[in-house]
Amino acid sequence: MEKRIDGRTGLLALFGTPVGHSGSPAMYNFCFQHDDLNLAYVAFDVNIPDMEQTLSTCKLWNLRGGNFTMPVKNIASELMDDLSDASKIIGACNVFVNRDGRLYGDVTDGKGFIKNLSVNGVEVAGKKLVVLGAGGAATAIEVQAALDGAAEVAIFNRKDEFYARAEGTVEKLQKETPDCKVSVTPVEDAEALAAAVNACDILINATSVGMKPLDGQSLIPVELLRKDLVVADTVYNPEKTQLILDAEEAGCAAAIGGAGMLLWQGALNYELFTGKAMPVEEYQAFKAGK
Repeated sequence: MEKRIDGRTGLLALFGTPVGHSGSPAMYNFCFQHDDLNLAYVAFDVNIPDMEQTLSTCKLWNLRGGNFTMPVKNIASELMDDLSDASKIIGACNVFVNRDGRLYGDVTDGKGFIKNLSVNGVEVAGKKLVVLGAGGAATAIEVQAALDGAAEVAIFNRKDEFYARAEGTVEKLQKETPDCKVSVTPVEDAEALAAAVNACDILINATSVGMKPLDGQSLIPVELLRKDLVVADTVYNPEKTQLILDAEEAGCAAAIGGAGMLLWQGALNYELFTGKAMPVEEYQAFKAGK
């Protein structure tokens, strides 16, 4: 299945720091070879001060596209020629494509999460959501849910440096998606949190609670989990967080872990890069060693 690189090979890349641990090159290069596409994906360790020169080089070398990871997602959006609606609201992008010398940036974190819900039979349109968190992934989910027609997005976060970001997200979404009710409340307000969870259709944890060293912990008391509630997490290691285990034990309508978000985010990126659906099942089999 190995395919040699030649003089016509199109190049794509991941930019950020650190990038040595990334699984993206292995995933995309497997899929390119599977689909017999003359493309190659590599990773470059670059930081914020390098980004202007990096993107100029992307144009000079006619890179087909690529991805951004921390800490360059925000500066990347400022340097794009064109942006998706979600990227404009969030002020960040994690993927770009080169369209005849113009770089188009998008953010697929939220889209990947929403796609994973859909694959599991859950749609956000017309639904009331409670989202725990206001970091990068949380913001992308909140924005995408509002853009996709959610009736309500209630954000809960600690009164930390990210709370102001959440207030900014609320303000932007009130202008961009006026039909979606968006709010932010301190997660320490247990009464307000309980009332919101009791009234919502979908509960999403987009914080690090549930991941080491916070594994075994959950922000949601078990008694708030009910059979008609959909529960989802962005944490993928462990595969099942305490919240997901609690939701399964409570017999919730769905208990969806975070691994699928990464997979479908990658698939959405792949479609942007190639115009083709990513061979998801084949990649999963390859990754599992089958």
